[in-house]
Amino acid sequence: MKVLIKLGGTLLDSAELRARIAEQIATAAGRAALEIVVVHGGGKQMTRYLAERGIESRFSNGLRITTPETLDAVLKVFAGSVNHELVASLNRAGALAVGLSGIDALLAEAEPMSPELGAVGRVFASNAALLQLLTANRYLPVVACVAGDRQGRIYNVNADQMAVACAGAFGAAQLIFLTDVAGVRDAAGQVLPVLTAVDGARLIASGAATGGMQAKLESAMNALSSGVSEVLIASGARPGVVEALLSSAAVGTRLLP
Repeated sequence: MKVLIKLGGTLLDSAELRARIAEQIATAAGRAALEIVVVHGGGKQMTRYLAERGIESRFSNGLRITTPETLDAVLKVFAGSVNHELVASLNRAGALAVGLSGIDALLAEAEPMSPELGAVGRVFASNAALLQLLTANRYLPVVACVAGDRQGRIYNVNADQMAVACAGAFGAAQLIFLTDVAGVRDAAGQVLPVLTAVDGARLIASGAATGGMQAKLESAMNALSSGVSEVLIASGARPGVVEALLSSAAVGTRLLP
């Protein structure tokens, strides 16, 4: 079975949590029946990196406005320090992790999203041949949320959108979002164990899901429409979360078509 795991939030910012989740992913990747790809963001590290250099982080509809100065930081942080720290943690845990970005072999081909966002890209094509080659030979691809195009331009891409594009092209049966929240909550604040795409659309329309959760749900629904069988949203800090999700335990929120 093919699985794509997207990591974000505190999981990447805390060495302890990163090591813990790396051990779980490395263990799962060691199973002959599983082919796993990891996609990651790193927004907290990026904001901190820019602030240390006196550069203000500006956002529009949740997307980081990416100037040439910011794009240089995107490469240094997402495709540099965050990617390599995660790869090192996975290798320490026993995996054979390989650090990549969407630029490599045109894994994620993007175009500008809008002029006011600068070098923020929308992935319109994903070539998963490199992922297939690596996973078939028991390597663990770790993809940073940076994309390119055939003219050599580089784009900052939302990590959830990168995960959806890669999951669809890779033919993943499961897309797992490991985040800082326990799952999708209803208007009363209760975690919903199972949702359909229709349920997700209703949560957004009713205002129960806003901001980051709205974006996550929209990404999940896009993944389902691209052929992914199920999307799981759960807290990456929960002990044993990867094994629990892969064994269909009642953890987080499971979204079905």
